[in-house]
Amino acid sequence: MSKDSGNELKITRVYDAPVAAVWDAWTDSEQVAKWWGPRGFTLTTHSKDLKTGGHWNYTMHGPDGTDYPNKTVYLEVDEYKRLVYDHGANDDQPALFRVTVVFTESDGKTFMDMTMSLPSPEGVEQVKKIIKDADGNSTWDRLAEYLEKESTGKEKFVINRSFDVDIDTMFSAWTEPKQLVAWSGPVGAQMEYINVDIKTGGKAFYRMPFGNIVMYGNVRYLEVKRPHRLIYVQQFANEDGSPGRHPMAPTWPQSMLTTITFSEEENGQTRVTLEWEVTDEWTQEEMDTFIKGKSGMSRGWGGSFDKLEEYLGNQR
Repeated sequence: MSKDSGNELKITRVYDAPVAAVWDAWTDSEQVAKWWGPRGFTLTTHSKDLKTGGHWNYTMHGPDGTDYPNKTVYLEVDEYKRLVYDHGANDDQPALFRVTVVFTESDGKTFMDMTMSLPSPEGVEQVKKIIKDADGNSTWDRLAEYLEKESTGKEKFVINRSFDVDIDTMFSAWTEPKQLVAWSGPVGAQMEYINVDIKTGGKAFYRMPFGNIVMYGNVRYLEVKRPHRLIYVQQFANEDGSPGRHPMAPTWPQSMLTTITFSEEENGQTRVTLEWEVTDEWTQEEMDTFIKGKSGMSRGWGGSFDKLEEYLGNQR
């Protein structure tokens, strides 16, 4: 989420797909059902009339079985370019906020700029809390995963977050070992490097105590390009550095390809986009474990990002 001001919340994303594909994913009822809403939610569309003055009547189903009825009213529909609608209304309440989404295409990629307008700054804070508690921003990560699957057939996990630091500071936090061990790993874990050389072609071997379990891992750095890109392959290992398995999930894939993109945003912020996919050799059971585990990955990486946010805040 980008820097907010006054009574607005802003979100920006870049999708590796043409604008027509992104627009169709947003507006076609069958497609939107495959990604709309936070992780774990499903969607039923009751009726939809995509035009200025039209509506979208749908129910979101939470992972705990709770239903959330929604009635969206479209105020502007400019195909492939712009949507304006009121969001969050149902039979018992008016709309919570107005949404303006602008789509632009450049070099085959689509830039999505979303603004949510609320009546007051207090309303902004309330909606921000609702989004955080429900993992609402994972909606736009799910869209990236859906577009990737439709385009290439690949299964990916995607997570984004914007941080209130400049891009060079952020890149250093991911590539300087002393900084990296200060925040990386899920909540309750602490990474320790046994050996490390973070550069293109470099390697690392680490241990990570987590409760009564100690996890070990190898890392191969494929690309370290300041300040925009970091790519590496991570594998679970045994204590001696030989290939191993996740000690708590034996069917978890052995090798994961991590691609991290750092993007400058307005007001000096940096957005981190992390993509995770299974690589090297894998079985269908391992791929199924990966696909089913996306909600857990979101919580795990979300916890790591919380630690990173706290760490960066303490450095200022």
